[in-house]
Amino acid sequence: MSKLVTIFGGSGFVGRYIARRMAKEGWRVRVAVRRPNEALFVRPYGTPGQVEPLLCNIRDDASLRALVHGADAVVNCVGILNRSGKNTFDAVQAEGAGRVARIAAEEGVAHLVQLSAIGADAVSDSDYARSKAEGEAAVLAAFPSAVILRPSIIFGTEDGFFNRFAAMTRMGPILPVVGADTKFQPVYVDDVAQAAVKGALGQAEPGIYELGGPEVDTFRGLMGRMLTVIQRRRAVVNVPFFIARIMGFAFDMVQAVTLGLIENKMITRDQVKNLARDNVVAPDARGFAELVITPTAMAAVLPDYLWRYRPSGQYAAIKDSAKNLKKA
Repeated sequence: MSKLVTIFGGSGFVGRYIARRMAKEGWRVRVAVRRPNEALFVRPYGTPGQVEPLLCNIRDDASLRALVHGADAVVNCVGILNRSGKNTFDAVQAEGAGRVARIAAEEGVAHLVQLSAIGADAVSDSDYARSKAEGEAAVLAAFPSAVILRPSIIFGTEDGFFNRFAAMTRMGPILPVVGADTKFQPVYVDDVAQAAVKGALGQAEPGIYELGGPEVDTFRGLMGRMLTVIQRRRAVVNVPFFIARIMGFAFDMVQAVTLGLIENKMITRDQVKNLARDNVVAPDARGFAELVITPTAMAAVLPDYLWRYRPSGQYAAIKDSAKNLKKA
């Protein structure tokens, strides 16, 4: 019988790529999600019945154990950027990660992969960064042979980074950003998935790996690259941190006052704290080189999905060709 992997958050941005790769490896894939009916798109990743979305609550032992039971490998991709109701940073990224590791160990799972983030820091003033670090510690305490992946900001077709700012360019001549001089090392989503699969297959040594692409650039520089791809001219304006903190407070209060009915999808106070710190691979960290993976450059991927934000959309290339014909 084929081996079985359970992927928590397997229908999310990174999780779906891991699910697809594991299916190609011939494994049966359990995609553990809160809303299985919204994750039916994962089924075609494999043969009929090979990839199945199943209901799971990472905050509940019994729910989690039911999906871990019988699995040969477990991958945890669950993470949040903003708290919502009972899904707080501590409940999801610290306690939830520890619960996955503890139950995986109790159920005799052979390999565990935990998706964390560069910047995880137990003494950080950011709840996101602190809870990620506490989650890592809980995972290693329960499952010492786990593989922990810390990616920088992740890009790809469904990303919430380049897509978000490219969409904002349609609203006016100014593109505001917080932390314009903060450095990032964007990493392609499928490269992260490949690293996770190596961990699930037992092809990676246990421990922490920091994953960044081949290029380091500032937030402002990344926006410049994006603008070139989408063929738009916009003034990239830095929003000072003190103003960003006020904005984050206001948006957070709206979410709190409305009891979450109006979710803060703009910027939170916690996100402002993270944007003040560089998000790049540490010089002494293990990474893609140790995993024998060559990271993908942004230029090889961004045009494949950002073309729809160009003024002429899918017809941009045709119009460019037509201009050359007129000159001839």
